[in-house]
Amino acid sequence: MPLADPPAEVAAAETAPAEITPAGITSAGLVPAEIAPAEIAPAEIFPAGVVLAGIGDEAGPGLDEQVAAVSELGWRRLELRAVGGVPLARLGEQPFAAAVERIAAAGISVVCVASKIGDWSRPVTGDFALDLTELNVLARRCPALGTRLVRVMSYPSGGLPDAEWARLARARLRELARRAEDSGLLLVHENCAGWAADRADRMLDLITGIGSPALRLLFDTGNGVPYGYPSVPMLRDIVEYVAHVHVKDAVTAGDGTVGYVPPGEGESEVGACLSLLLAHGYRGALSIEPHLHLRPHLATTPAGTSADTTPGRGDRAAFVAYGRALEGLLTKIAGDAQ
Repeated sequence: MPLADPPAEVAAAETAPAEITPAGITSAGLVPAEIAPAEIAPAEIFPAGVVLAGIGDEAGPGLDEQVAAVSELGWRRLELRAVGGVPLARLGEQPFAAAVERIAAAGISVVCVASKIGDWSRPVTGDFALDLTELNVLARRCPALGTRLVRVMSYPSGGLPDAEWARLARARLRELARRAEDSGLLLVHENCAGWAADRADRMLDLITGIGSPALRLLFDTGNGVPYGYPSVPMLRDIVEYVAHVHVKDAVTAGDGTVGYVPPGEGESEVGACLSLLLAHGYRGALSIEPHLHLRPHLATTPAGTSADTTPGRGDRAAFVAYGRALEGLLTKIAGDAQ
């Protein structure tokens, strides 16, 4: 799929001042904290009606590869991060329209858009206009994709002291949540990069302090290993606010480096995390993010992958095998619960 120029408002934001006025957002009602899956085929239903999905570019950069991977699994849910290596909000209007048509033709639904808002590449000292503009674009594009969920993070510090980092991160998330309310989006904050990345108390501070129905949490089962915290205690503290889940598993090597493995084979206690979510009545997607061949924050191919793997490129076979491993883990959890 050829990539046209990005939307003009995104290109303009690269040089825009930090303060911009609201634009392009209209009221579409508030978003519930729970996500009710619709029209789910029986083969997709696992314990508690949870829907299985995957971050598509972990299977391959092209949309055809992404659709083919979830289709091979028999799933009908996709999480979008990038198409052809281009983040969703930066796709030109023509390629975006073609992507919407391709997804619909395949009978696939989009469960979430993994945005760059507040992520590892955007410190809190950077230009806030980039995030506001990206949210404006996604406020127009998410309805076309049939999803309300937008993954966000809470900004690396940029070298600021903790107090100033906290003030700016909270202020930015408050403004983003206000705009998300007006547009009918649900922002889901991931336990990844940022002020509230690795501490449950800070995540709860964001949710309860901002007090917006348009801000909830995304729990990634595998982020505790690289960030140095146990997953289950964190999840236990925040579980009532979790509206989306990424599934990955990680291990620490003897030299301290982190590697990624199929769910249930690492140190992330993925099975315990899923059992905890199900016990609390989680209703939403479990979206696989294998990180076996693609890690967007790294420029090189992860160690241990095959020599013919293109650096930074997903792998369809590994993605499908990862999905099968998740299905097996869920089946085991269901059996243990009987």
